[in-house]
Amino acid sequence: MKFKRPQVEDIHINLTPMIDCMLFILVFLLLSTTFNQQSRINLTLPDAQGVPPKHSEHKIEIVVLASGGYLVNGQALSGKGVDDVITAIKQVAGQRRDLSFIIAADAKASHQDVIRVMDVAGQLGFVNINISTKVPSRGFTE
Repeated sequence: MKFKRPQVEDIHINLTPMIDCMLFILVFLLLSTTFNQQSRINLTLPDAQGVPPKHSEHKIEIVVLASGGYLVNGQALSGKGVDDVITAIKQVAGQRRDLSFIIAADAKASHQDVIRVMDVAGQLGFVNINISTKVPSRGFTE
């Protein structure tokens, strides 16, 4: 007697209904979600409270002028380039990188000029970088 072997049918999983459901849920979530613009930063700058400065004879003070020029410890630089600033700072500091590095920028100086000085200080290895501020006078009216 000859028996028929049972044939095993291949199992097929149809993913189309699952994909349709996932797309429907995705569209529903996108339409019902409100997007807040969290990338905007409300920046409130602190006022200077007039902390007495540390008086040190060994310091480097860079003044950034509104015209884009620089003063290093009161001496005006002949050029406005990065190389001039680096040369002047190296002459004043020598090999010491632990000196107090003070940046005093004019209120109308460009941001790029101030960042250039900060970048030079970082490249040369200074870690004690301070930005000088002016204490607002009390009772001042325009």
